[in-house]
Amino acid sequence: MSDKNNSSCRARYAAVGGQALMEGVMMQSPNAAALAVRKPDGTIAIEHPELKHIRDKHKVFGIPLVRGVVNFIESMLFGYKCLMRSAELSTEGALDAPPEEEMSKFDRWISDHFGPKMLGVITAVGMVLGLALSLFLFVWLPSFAVDLMLGEKLLRLQPLFEGVIRIIIFIGYIAFVSLEKDIKRVFMYHGAEHKTIFCLEAGLPLTVENVRAQKRFHPRCGTNFMFVILLISILLSSAVAAAFPQLGAADMRIWWMLIKIFLLLPLVMGIGYEFIRYAGRHTNVLTRVVSTPGLAMQRLTTREPTDDIIEVGIASMNACLDKTTDEAILSMRVPVPEEEAEKTESAHEEPDGASVATEEPAE
Repeated sequence: MSDKNNSSCRARYAAVGGQALMEGVMMQSPNAAALAVRKPDGTIAIEHPELKHIRDKHKVFGIPLVRGVVNFIESMLFGYKCLMRSAELSTEGALDAPPEEEMSKFDRWISDHFGPKMLGVITAVGMVLGLALSLFLFVWLPSFAVDLMLGEKLLRLQPLFEGVIRIIIFIGYIAFVSLEKDIKRVFMYHGAEHKTIFCLEAGLPLTVENVRAQKRFHPRCGTNFMFVILLISILLSSAVAAAFPQLGAADMRIWWMLIKIFLLLPLVMGIGYEFIRYAGRHTNVLTRVVSTPGLAMQRLTTREPTDDIIEVGIASMNACLDKTTDEAILSMRVPVPEEEAEKTESAHEEPDGASVATEEPAE
């Protein structure tokens, strides 16, 4: 890694994010991105997907609250693109295409009609089905369940009950998918992503030993964002329901769901994004309390990575920072109080100057 990427223990990086992929990790800075994927032959493939932000062309999309919604949509699209690319790289050369005579009628129809565009079609269908599943699980199902349990009783408390059901569904869904072998591997790469970012933020050289020693629970994780979204949704929906109790009536159910999707959800995402940004830069009672559920949930969404998985996380980070401009790196640096910097230095240095592990968070 070049000299521009070496940081002092007196600076914390706050604008590097990432995503776990299929046998890989994507890292993203303000103006660059890189994905690293372990191929079947054991080598690590590095690519730099094009990174564009609509806020760079239209400043209105960069103002607080608005940028949260825009960033969420951009992140979803970009992350899905990287995920599909990692699936290609991680199986490159490992699977031969089935002979024409062994293809099913449906596979042959897809191949004949879409050809090279088949992956794009599959991606689009997957995104539509994923969105439909999300709306079913987190919008319709909670409302339907509360209607069955309460009817039109306690209308003002309906958003609270719906929110609790959403949280239960979210935890249950994550717990269920984490049982799948391939998902466990993705969660190990998720842990490697967090540990690599922590290592960078601590100002330590990006080595396997230093990364392995870091925590795997990060306050700016998407898991935290989802929990913050759920909590803010409960509060905001409860406030609206208290102000307009007629929205809880059975004949207003469709309108209430549309209001939550098209009016409240963008506002909730905007507020949640600003809080996650704040939590990434500040440690106080508020950020600790609100971040606690998400940090606890990361015990499901992350796993301790093996050294070969850590190597992929480091490769992705180095590739990302090598493409990041000096100005962007400087904008990512957030001053650390003098006493915290001294504490960090003493925690990371042995008498001979070697790095040691940071502490794991309390159980």
